[in-house]
Amino acid sequence: ILVQALIQVESNYQPRARSSKGAMGLMQLMPSVAREYKVKNAYDPATNIDAGVRKLRSLIDGMKGDLSLALAAYNAGEAAVARFGGVPPYRETQSYVSRILSIAGIR
Repeated sequence: ILVQALIQVESNYQPRARSSKGAMGLMQLMPSVAREYKVKNAYDPATNIDAGVRKLRSLIDGMKGDLSLALAAYNAGEAAVARFGGVPPYRETQSYVSRILSIAGIR
């Protein structure tokens, strides 16, 4: 359910979605994440979801299970979460975290 909520917020289930910052596909993989997980075609739904889920799992583990922090890192980057010691004070990121947790029924 968490991954479905993330996909809904990230791309609204559009496998060919591309953001102005270069994020691609259903889970809006940044080019660096696609490279990290050896994704050849970021627009292939199965490959995109596999890499996105692995990235999210890595962030959840790195944030000691704190879903809010993991989602904030997925959106704004791990450095921003570290810099602010929590969810960054960016309106977009705060809304992003809240929307995903709400859609997933977690908050």
